[in-house]
Amino acid sequence: MAGLGALVVRHRWTVLVAWALLVVVGFGAGSQVFGRMTDVGGSPSSESVRGARVLSTAVTTGPRVLAVVDDVSPGDAAVRAAIGTAVDDLAALDGVQRVLSPSGPEGPVLLARDGRALLLAVDLERDLADEDATLDAVVDRLREVDVGTVTVGGELLLRREINEAVERDLKTGELVSLPVAAVLMVVVFGGFLAAGLPLAAAVSTIAGALLVLLGASYVLDLSPDVVSVVTVLGLGLAIDYGLLIVSRFREQRTGGLAVEAAVLRTCATAGRTVAFSGVTVAVSLCGLLVLDDPVFRSIGAGGVAVVIVALAAALTLTPALLATVGGRLSVPAAVVQDDGRFARLARRVQRRPLLVAVTTSLLLAAMALPFLGARFVDGGAELLPRSFETRQVADALAERFPGRESQPVRVVTSLPVDSPELVSWADRVEQLPGARSVRPVALDGGVTAVDVVPAGESQGEAALDLVTALRADRPSPDALVTGSAAFLADFNSSLADRLPWAVGLVVAATFVLLFLMTGSVLVPAKALVMNLLSLGASFGALVLVFQEGWLAGPLGVEPAPGLQTFVPVLVFVFAFGLSMDYEVFLLSRVKELVDQGCDGDTAVALGLQRSGRIITSAALVLIIVFAGFGTGDMAAIKQLGLAMAIAIAVDATLVRCLLVPATMTLLGDANWWAPGPLRRLHARFGVSESGPVVMPPEPVLSRPGA
Repeated sequence: MAGLGALVVRHRWTVLVAWALLVVVGFGAGSQVFGRMTDVGGSPSSESVRGARVLSTAVTTGPRVLAVVDDVSPGDAAVRAAIGTAVDDLAALDGVQRVLSPSGPEGPVLLARDGRALLLAVDLERDLADEDATLDAVVDRLREVDVGTVTVGGELLLRREINEAVERDLKTGELVSLPVAAVLMVVVFGGFLAAGLPLAAAVSTIAGALLVLLGASYVLDLSPDVVSVVTVLGLGLAIDYGLLIVSRFREQRTGGLAVEAAVLRTCATAGRTVAFSGVTVAVSLCGLLVLDDPVFRSIGAGGVAVVIVALAAALTLTPALLATVGGRLSVPAAVVQDDGRFARLARRVQRRPLLVAVTTSLLLAAMALPFLGARFVDGGAELLPRSFETRQVADALAERFPGRESQPVRVVTSLPVDSPELVSWADRVEQLPGARSVRPVALDGGVTAVDVVPAGESQGEAALDLVTALRADRPSPDALVTGSAAFLADFNSSLADRLPWAVGLVVAATFVLLFLMTGSVLVPAKALVMNLLSLGASFGALVLVFQEGWLAGPLGVEPAPGLQTFVPVLVFVFAFGLSMDYEVFLLSRVKELVDQGCDGDTAVALGLQRSGRIITSAALVLIIVFAGFGTGDMAAIKQLGLAMAIAIAVDATLVRCLLVPATMTLLGDANWWAPGPLRRLHARFGVSESGPVVMPPEPVLSRPGA
């Protein structure tokens, strides 16, 4: 690390120009990624996805655009004339295959039950060369209907609104979080210049993240949520690492080192901690690659790449900036006092360690209890804000039009519609307690689709039970069960199969990394347990706010049928990695003091004192970042932002300031215990800030006498 620092110092202007070009290209070309996001879907091997593929080849029409014409009397002559003209105009548009209206054979199901609205359905042709142009033409003509109030929705518009909302939320999050984070860092460092260095790394990381995701979009299908969550992660990590690097540089300057020598020493100490922390976060993200879901895998791959970008910014851009402007940074008058507020807090905890440990653990466990009642849903318009037009259309369909209260469970079979086997099976299905109606439809290619409308919500318990029952009693051996509820059932099943392996990988790899840093087997085990406790608290809060509606008004959220399926998994991986960030920051200082001969209690108190300010500052900045992105429109991003903010707040306060000192005091000298063979392994391969630092020879510096 000292050698890397020396290289950066010597070629500082080359490094700065390279990063400047990356920022320009990243925000210029990288923004194209928003137009390349797609609806990824589930695992290709799942039954629901295979069934959907069969349907897509058997259906002769393409995507459907829906329009609800409200506040009209469908029988009125003027209304019929306006709708008839619109239908004729729509049917004549290039790319439109058919238009369904109340005047056609489907008339009854296109009329609202209250008699005050009607529905138009426009089916586009399949595989259009310019789907967007056709969609725009259809939407424009629908909005020209001069009776009633027209709202337009459908799958294509839903995807478009989500993509636009993701891009808007990303910009809003940056506009909200970055200025507030800047003010906080000015307070932390006591100057604008020092505060600007982590922000420069953060902005550069966002630009690099956009470029990485743009490149990934040519190899992987990226869902709209990938860009937001990966960018937020990169932003948080860049600020975290920038804070640590700049803080350690100022500490070295306080100790009397010249600018370039302070940069080298910072790279050799804090740079090593940052690199170690980045590896820990990347390992956590690798757990997503184990899961059999393209969304998780794309987030995992993009996340690992963005961690590398954040690390590169921390280890090259920030040192280059320090070498250039470090002489103008304010230097603290004295080193951090060893008898500050964090040391006093640690000593108070150490007087009653058992009471503090038990009380804090019980509190965290109680905060996690609501998660036992969590329900999960897999996307859809119902998770969008009510201000979204596609959400308004979906709500109108579910509440006012017959047969559209819930999305059907679809059974795809090769049996003809009128075959005795299918008729007999349909009669049995109609008797199932969760089935509201059964409707077979003949499609092309000898395929029959049977729509079984469930009672209750599209992805409720009745719908999931119906999927299980239909898969246990199929009309034919080749029958496939698909649809919204089937997608959720397959996702849950896949997660149950793969999640233990993913968690095991993250836990085992993190344990090994922490052992390499501490040389202990008890400290990593304790850290893992404490991380799980803080994660449980954030999961419980998610359920209370988003599912049960607690504080939903003040927080600006709408209660939903359940949590977005992928949010708890991402929170586990992201928060686990970021919590280990703070664990590494604290333990590196504690271990450094132990290696210097301090007794255990003193090392814990002084380690918390010397790292507590930077951990608290980094946590506050991250809380602001995640809360800022939680102000957007997308429910999944809101859930992720709130859960991450709570997890970080709990970790930086209850865990890091209370639980860690209490448990380390209780363990005493046993904190650093390891079996003989592992001690010898650590002596050979261990990594720590307090290890021997080999400084590069003087000639590597950029100018003689610098």
